[in-house]
Amino acid sequence: MKLLSLLTVLGATVLPAALVAAQKLPLSTSSRWILDADGQRVKLRCVNWAGHQEANLPEGLNKQSIDYIADFIQQQGFNCVRLTYSIDHALNPNVLVSDSFTAAAGAAGVSATDMNNMYSQVAEKNPFVNGATTRAVYEAVIAALWKRNVMTILDNHVSKASWCCSIDDGNGWWDQGFGYNDMNSRYFKTQEWLDGLQAIATWSVSQPGVIGMGLRNEIREWLLQGTNGRADWYNFLTQGATRVHQANPDLLIIMGGTQSATDLTHIRINHTIDWSAWQGKHVWEWHAYSFTVTFALAKGNCDLLKQTYGLFDGFVLEQGKDFTAPLILSEFGFGMTGGPNDGLSDDDNSYFQCLRDYVTGNDGEWALWAVQGSYYVRQGAVGADESWGLLDTDWKGLRNPKVPDLLAPMFKVTQGP
Repeated sequence: MKLLSLLTVLGATVLPAALVAAQKLPLSTSSRWILDADGQRVKLRCVNWAGHQEANLPEGLNKQSIDYIADFIQQQGFNCVRLTYSIDHALNPNVLVSDSFTAAAGAAGVSATDMNNMYSQVAEKNPFVNGATTRAVYEAVIAALWKRNVMTILDNHVSKASWCCSIDDGNGWWDQGFGYNDMNSRYFKTQEWLDGLQAIATWSVSQPGVIGMGLRNEIREWLLQGTNGRADWYNFLTQGATRVHQANPDLLIIMGGTQSATDLTHIRINHTIDWSAWQGKHVWEWHAYSFTVTFALAKGNCDLLKQTYGLFDGFVLEQGKDFTAPLILSEFGFGMTGGPNDGLSDDDNSYFQCLRDYVTGNDGEWALWAVQGSYYVRQGAVGADESWGLLDTDWKGLRNPKVPDLLAPMFKVTQGP
């Protein structure tokens, strides 16, 4: 699609940063900074694109072509996508797309007819999926993004393909860790997770534009888990990072703390993780929403909330410490419409204004949740709308044309090495 026609379709003001410049890869880290192959700072300004649910496919291909979605992402100024996947997919990449939709019906407890109709819509918008595997679709997405100079972070979101997250979804903590409980760990098979990470990292060598891997989304303890000084966090993340680095030494290795990627305090209070085996590639991540329990006591007082963000996560940006490394806010977001503040509710607006001040004050990396305007199936609802999606439910244009202006300060680069 030509640029002019795309902008007309989207009907939105394009950010000044919209024409995304190509980065010289591979990326590396130095202190709190991410650098390109020439040693120049790269600021990650990303959007999440989910692919970790039962269909094991990036969402939205029933609504638009991959090229259309990739054009939209580029024209909004994002220079990377956090593309999510399940360990189910990592270990079974050669499932035909048609079969994946059939299997998704059983896994999600929905009508097979509905899911087969969904597949037909995908094939209509993206004819290449006929006879293609789910892995081939991921490859097509990554290639389309990189053709537009948009980088990809591959994020292991879950083990069992499903919506994330809750304390009883079985995807929260390693099954070989101390204090096993079925509620939080029944699907998080440690060895399968390690094998899946290695498989994805090995495959990523052939995928231009893939710059990093998130080892696991929103690791979370329950009951006795983590009460051994979070020893399992140190142990298993070290194993996962080592496997990824050995398979593809070019990748950034991204990991978050516990309590759903909100709490890194143990690396300051106890000791940091030893990343000597992947030196120059380590990146921390954190998440923050208006409903995040970790930060709840500070809610409503922005100064206190920003201090709390720093206490639990932002401290890793302090230079010269053994834990110093880049930090990406890899998930944040809000309901896009219906509120009195450029579409945001009073609660979401208060949260976002404060979080934006904190992130811009540190000139931090970030990834908005999320680009998808709908899902193939989510928690038993076929074709579910995503009210937090940047795209509308038809994936045609912005759900809220005011959002680019709200995000604009976060795109600016104000600090560097």
